[in-house]
Parts: sequence; structure tokens; C-alpha cells
Amino acid sequence: MTTKRLTILCGHYGSGKTNVAVNLAFKLREQHDRVTVADLDIVNPYFRTKDSMKEFDERGIRLICSPYANSNVDIPALPQELYSVTDDKGQTVVLDIGGDDRGALALGRLAEQIKVEGDYAMLMVINRFRPLTPDVPSTLEVMREIETACGIPFTGLVNNSNLGEETTADDVLGSLAYADEVAKATGLPLVMTTVKDTLYNELKGQINNLFPLMLQDKPFM
Repeated sequence: MTTKRLTILCGHYGSGKTNVAVNLAFKLREQHDRVTVADLDIVNPYFRTKDSMKEFDERGIRLICSPYANSNVDIPALPQELYSVTDDKGQTVVLDIGGDDRGALALGRLAEQIKVEGDYAMLMVINRFRPLTPDVPSTLEVMREIETACGIPFTGLVNNSNLGEETTADDVLGSLAYADEVAKATGLPLVMTTVKDTLYNELKGQINNLFPLMLQDKPFM
């Protein structure tokens, strides 16, 4: 995939976008000196990117998230340093956005600056195995809601159709028709299809733009 300075990952709650965000940050750190993950997921009070704080520290990746992350305090607060995402253009940033149009409202705070700069990819993470996005019409409805809420149009798709640790190679292969249909209906490119790292070698060569994921301990967040 072509790297933009800002990669924005959106998707319905449970699509797995946070796991994609974490792994994408790891990959970007191999190519860029300064990588930041900004967790804007105010829908999920646990702010799951913080589960990977140890791995971020080991790789020199900065994390911006709520001061209440991984606590039992359910307050949709975002830190002031969030604005460094658009102000400091010397960093490569992955933004993990909340699980529906409510979560996307947080991104709206940065929307104008992001669009003015123009160096971004706005990616919809789709997962056909989640109950609210099992088919093309339902997926398109979620996409429209997110775009309306944040004011930024999508530029591409990520097929993250999986069942966590239970995912098989056939599950991934079986999701390709769904992903292609969403791409056709939206006119957006399918930027990548993700797969857990233990299946990568089995599927390599069968799927274009295959991206291996090291799964977090708690899937589907």
C-alpha cells in the first residue's frame, strides 16, 4: 500500500480495526523514524491500543489515547496532545477511530486540518463475520454513517474478515467475494486483506495485498 502521512482506520465496533492499527504501526516503524498511534475510539471505554503499550515502547512508537484508557472510568475524554497529529507533520500517524458514527464524531475535530493537508488515507475496515456488517448493504450503511459524522470520505477498504484465533484459510478465502462486492459498490480500492500471521504462508500467492497480523490477546475490538 502507498503510505500517506496519516492513515485513518474506521469500522463498525468489532471489525478488528484496532488490531489492524497496531500491526500497521509496527510495519510503518520499519520504514519511518517517528510513528504515532492516536486512539480516538471513544465508543469503547477500554481504548484497546493501550494493551500494546509494551510493544509500542519496545519499537519506539508513540501512543496518544485517553487518560482513562484501560481503567473502569467510562468518560469519553481525548487528550490535548491529539492536535499534534495535524500540527506536527514530521510524524507518520495511524488513527484508530471509534466503532460507528458516534466514534467518528471525534475525528471531526481534526477533519478540516486533515483535508487541507491532503496527505491521508481514510480506510474502512470491513469484517463480514460481524453481525452488523454481514453483507454489502449493511456495510455501505455503516460507511455512509461514518462519513457523514466525521466529514471525511473513504479512500480505500481493508478486508479484515476473521473469527479471531478460530479463523481458517477457507474463512479468509471465502470473504474475498464480499470484499470485492463492497469495493465494486463503492468504487474504492481494496488496499489489503489481512490474515493472522500463522496463516500467512498458506495464503501467500493466493490473495493480492495480503497483510499478516499478530493478533492481540482480546480479538474483535
